Amino acid sequence: PLFKMHAHNYSTCGKIRVVLCKLCGSYRLKNGCVIFNDHLLSLVTSGPIVPFKLSDIGEGIMEVTVKEWYVKEGDKVSQFDSICEVQSDKASVTITSRYDGVIKKLYYEVDATALVGTPLVDIETEPGLEVAHEEDVVETPAMSNDEHTHQEIKGHKTQATPAVRRLAMENNIKLSEVVGTGRDGRILKEDILNFLAKQTGAILPPTPFHEIQPPPPPSPSVPLPVISRPVFTGKDSTEPLKGFHKAMVKTMTAALKIPHFGYKDEVDLTRLVQLRKELKGLSEGRGVKLSYMPFFIKAASLGLLHFPILNASVDEAVQNITYKASHNIGLAMDTSQGLLVPNVKNVQLLSVFEIAVELNRMQILGATGQLGTADLTGGTFTLSNIGSIGGTYAKPVILPPEVAIGALGKIQVLPRFNSRDEVVKAHVMNVSWSADHRIIDGATMARFSNLWRDYLENPASMVLDLK
Repeated sequence: PLFKMHAHNYSTCGKIRVVLCKLCGSYRLKNGCVIFNDHLLSLVTSGPIVPFKLSDIGEGIMEVTVKEWYVKEGDKVSQFDSICEVQSDKASVTITSRYDGVIKKLYYEVDATALVGTPLVDIETEPGLEVAHEEDVVETPAMSNDEHTHQEIKGHKTQATPAVRRLAMENNIKLSEVVGTGRDGRILKEDILNFLAKQTGAILPPTPFHEIQPPPPPSPSVPLPVISRPVFTGKDSTEPLKGFHKAMVKTMTAALKIPHFGYKDEVDLTRLVQLRKELKGLSEGRGVKLSYMPFFIKAASLGLLHFPILNASVDEAVQNITYKASHNIGLAMDTSQGLLVPNVKNVQLLSVFEIAVELNRMQILGATGQLGTADLTGGTFTLSNIGSIGGTYAKPVILPPEVAIGALGKIQVLPRFNSRDEVVKAHVMNVSWSADHRIIDGATMARFSNLWRDYLENPASMVLDLK
């Protein structure tokens, strides 16, 4: 009882791995035994309590909103177990533990704002565990010399914990191919998962894609869910802007400083409607839903090859222009969290089917609020499919640092004259473009739109330019 009463008042004793109680003079050795009044006592000791801090998740993000806790005080966690989900102004991120231990304290309530570099939880680690210094906890898990192994590959060192190496090995991933986002290029678990997600989207096995099979249509016998009616309270309510809504304020404020040039046209998609009808069954046989968007995105990429200034960015002073090599084409997506714009990376290298696979993946993640930073950043050109909700025309707003964006209206069946002056049924879609008029003139935007329209009105012509 005397020892337990004074146990909180221990201090370290030089470089020797013992601690000294300032009140009673007893020593606790590293192996958990205690010398007290010349008697050697056995003791089950507690490990050090480590403040687990919110890491720098990149993109200049300094604060996040805690959306959900997956643990509570007293829960036991292992390395890589989920701690909580946080939402920045760019993405939702699941924070995982870097230690094995017991949760001793939660620092934030749900919907509270957490700052990068501040503790999220306190974790009581196992006795004798070597933990990182205070400044190291933000970035990487603690590792002793025997745990901190290096892999010499092509003249440089790849840094990763044994658990991360095991995860890479289980998924047949070479660490040399993964870009580490931790301190000094250290590879984290999130880097492996992001790399794996990109692989899944681009490398397709020959077997059907059971993991992304579209859900079956509801049975007529199953009643449709009842839509809850809004409740009128009669009271005003005020709440702070957070997460993606806060991001929209920042982005749109910057966007409206750009002088926008608008251009509108209509596209006859009658041939594309027929082509998609023929390919839809084949695609769904592979477990992938084929919409019109993969064709719109691929046609845009083919057009950007001819008009690279539309796939560019300018610096804040508008003194330099950077032509982007990759066509990372974003798709404005309406989700329960608000407007998100994930982008398909390297569209110039993908087939229409591969684009469809990526869109299916992003739509599933968007519906469940699991789109990550990798999907939501790095865009170079954007399409907004406002027609999926309704509306014929829109006035899209450019997303800085991009310089152009297109808004697609709904596809309508309308009467049109054919080449023999006969009135026929046509599938018509309107498109609205916006361009940064500081660097893009109207003629360039019109020529790009004409080429994009030609690809879609004659989809067979796209085959000639596919790589």
